[in-house]
Amino acid sequence: MATPAPSRFQDAYLTGEPPWIIGEPQPAVVAAETEGLLRGRVLDLGCGTGEHTVLLAERGYDVVGADSAPAALDRARAIAAAHGVDPAFFVADAMDPAELRGFDTVLDSALFHIFDGDDQARYADALRDVVVDGGRVVLLGLAPGPAFGPEVTDDEIRAAFTRPGWTLEELRESTYRGRVPDEEQAEKLRVPVGGHVDLPAWLAVARRG
Repeated sequence: MATPAPSRFQDAYLTGEPPWIIGEPQPAVVAAETEGLLRGRVLDLGCGTGEHTVLLAERGYDVVGADSAPAALDRARAIAAAHGVDPAFFVADAMDPAELRGFDTVLDSALFHIFDGDDQARYADALRDVVVDGGRVVLLGLAPGPAFGPEVTDDEIRAAFTRPGWTLEELRESTYRGRVPDEEQAEKLRVPVGGHVDLPAWLAVARRG
């Protein structure tokens, strides 16, 4: 699988409702926050329409949302305003987040899993300059299974986050909630088109340093 071009995601937000938009934060991310995995100043990287950025802002975090798709950020700002919060949102390249520094936590919900093997390594290396020493990446990605999107294996996560500068502290099974996009997937998953389904996923925590 080749890493999709950023324009693909911009187009997806402009032309319809991508299947990763469910109108609420991912339950696994909500649980991770409740568990205390998200700490200090947080970067929601690949924030999309900003549901997690908004959730964390509402809960009192110093949080920044960043995405490569301006159309997604326009929607994120509108959602934040509707919730009465005003976190900062930036257009950013995850492979070269030059202006994003000094974060205690990077939240990656369904970003890492879009990258091919070479870009997975590049991404992990780039995050070393984003996260403070002792900080962490909390990653949620689709696992192989009945998914209708990109998938990542546990071995790929281990390979990226055992590179120099990282210690993989935790890797466990989780779920990722998606919206069924078409009749083919609806028949396969036995869920109506537009319905929500919880798909197999990985939750990983990697520490910088």
